[in-house]
Amino acid sequence: MDEPIGWLEAVILGVVQGLTEFLPISSSAHVLIVSRLFGWGDPGAAFTAVTQIGTEIAVLIYFRRDLARILSTWFVSLRRPEVRGSIDARMGWYVIIGTLPIAILGFTFAPVIETAARNLWLVATVLIVFGVVLGLVDRWGSKTKALEALNAKDGLLFGFGQALALIPGVSRSGATISVGLAMGYSRSAATRYAFLLAIPAVLASGLYEATKIGSDDNVQWGQTILATIIALTIGYLVIAWLIRWVSTRSFLPFVIYRVVLGSLLLALLATGTISAM
Repeated sequence: MDEPIGWLEAVILGVVQGLTEFLPISSSAHVLIVSRLFGWGDPGAAFTAVTQIGTEIAVLIYFRRDLARILSTWFVSLRRPEVRGSIDARMGWYVIIGTLPIAILGFTFAPVIETAARNLWLVATVLIVFGVVLGLVDRWGSKTKALEALNAKDGLLFGFGQALALIPGVSRSGATISVGLAMGYSRSAATRYAFLLAIPAVLASGLYEATKIGSDDNVQWGQTILATIIALTIGYLVIAWLIRWVSTRSFLPFVIYRVVLGSLLLALLATGTISAM
């Protein structure tokens, strides 16, 4: 059962959400770990999803010009065939196509995602495994393709990468970026598309979960909204920083961090210092 959220907890979890949502280190894993370490219990998939709305609003603000251009061109292309070959028109379709895997799998496996998948043994394992995967594709991927090379098949594969993030600990951005790097896209291209692709999925998930927790007598909307605002503010700053980082540097620090954190978490679980559920 999800625990009531206090004001201090809301502030800390909002900061954690904002700091980790866009980095390839898994925000859901960090929210779970911090909650267990402080003895707060699981804040729940609903609280996590709603605070993710804040970070996605940060994406909307940061990429507002790109999104306005993509949306306007996509709508124009619906009635003007000569526009359909432009990257902005195609991007609109690719985001739709790339959203299908997470929408279908998320709806199908929602009961498992909200319960059994939030086990810290699983979280620790996938932190390590997908950290290693990110490191390998970042090291060996060609990193030569720009976003202009994106096609429907690649858009769908990006979408399956994003769908892996339904498992806490995988990282939405990390999995999506890993798939992009494996296909030969540059770090910058894979990162930008990961942010754009996440918008419809996260906003839909957050709004859906918001309707569910609204009917819960134990929900604290004030604390949830506070955490969301904090996550939005910090998330915006993290986006700006990460976009600059990937233009000149590798993902190796995040790989090391994931492996160390996952290993530490396994040790804490093995010694009974922290509970798995």
